[in-house]
Amino acid sequence: MLKAALPARFLSSPGPGGWRRRTRQRSLQPVSAALMTNPASFEVGRLLGSYGFMNITSYSSSQSGGLPNVAGIQDLSLGYSPEEIERLRVQDVGEGEVKIRLYEGRVVQGPLKGTQTVFKVYPGAIAGASEANLMALNELRTHAFLQTDAKDISDNIQYLLGAFETATGEQWLAFRDDGRYSAADYAKITSEMQLKERPNYWNPYDRAYKLELRRYFVLKLLNGAMCGLVHMHNHDRLHQSLGPSSVVLNTVAEKNGYYLLPQLRDLAFSVDIGYSSIGVGALSDSLWRRASAAGASTPLEKRAFGVADDIYGAGLLLAYMAFIPFCKAGIMDGISLQRLLENTFRLDIYAAREYCLEDDELSEAVKFLDLGDGAGWELLQAMLNSDYRKRPTAEAVLNHRFITGAVL
Repeated sequence: MLKAALPARFLSSPGPGGWRRRTRQRSLQPVSAALMTNPASFEVGRLLGSYGFMNITSYSSSQSGGLPNVAGIQDLSLGYSPEEIERLRVQDVGEGEVKIRLYEGRVVQGPLKGTQTVFKVYPGAIAGASEANLMALNELRTHAFLQTDAKDISDNIQYLLGAFETATGEQWLAFRDDGRYSAADYAKITSEMQLKERPNYWNPYDRAYKLELRRYFVLKLLNGAMCGLVHMHNHDRLHQSLGPSSVVLNTVAEKNGYYLLPQLRDLAFSVDIGYSSIGVGALSDSLWRRASAAGASTPLEKRAFGVADDIYGAGLLLAYMAFIPFCKAGIMDGISLQRLLENTFRLDIYAAREYCLEDDELSEAVKFLDLGDGAGWELLQAMLNSDYRKRPTAEAVLNHRFITGAVL
């Protein structure tokens, strides 16, 4: 009965990489890899909001493989609640001085005239923001490198249209506006909606149908995020601040899941892992220190550690998306979930499953990860393995039956 109610496109289980190989119709003309650097090419609209970022410099977890570098940009209004931020203070958390503003806008000159944009503004030298300059420059260089070949640009990474500097030293990065929601937005909206839901006694299949749409949406989101990460790793770049706030979406409506386009953003802490760049970089110093502490001494070992570090961050994203959208608001949050996995169960994911089984409020999250005879738990255990050497590559994660959607 449920399958009869679903649109036909939901019934076919895509093969490995099936979603990423589907041709997407663009509404825009093909774009050039060249960046626009003239401020006159853009028109700035209203202020959308501001970013802060947090530096987490130590952890209470005892895992031996080293924790990911979560020091990065986090949209405090979207990714974490004030209560979660307060809980973070038991760790060594320093809120950086860099405040980043977001504006809407559009292109007013050239072949892309009329293209909607989102501006990301880093404070200038007048504000004494030398760290902001490093972040802006790193983000600019990373996007420019990933967009070098116009024929090899990932749909799952936010597209940079241009950049310029103002007289006050502010760094303006102009991104194509392919969506303003984040995965954190979606999870928050979905969990809050469940507080208002009432049983539909007239249609007992209504809830099952909604859950099927939700599962499809979340898997499509994770698949897209991993496609972007695979592209970065294949081009010798780490993300290094992957989380629910760093995945931008063009929709949060689960009924529109077929058209969902997830994109990675916030590449300010991206790291070049080309062999000539291993171990260098002001913004990657903590990564290489942790690599050495984990026993990675050669360039090859350090590169492997960096890749595994991104996979750990992606594993935490998987856990977040598996729990938060499937629970009512207030039942579980990102910080509590991470502590549950890292501190309480020391990354024994199957022990965590047994714990979650005893809580009815977590039942839908457990059922989601149980799909495909426990495929979700299997993948989560691999991605969060305490030994970085045993974590899968991004390509292996993307081709896992849970992420391909084959479990549906």
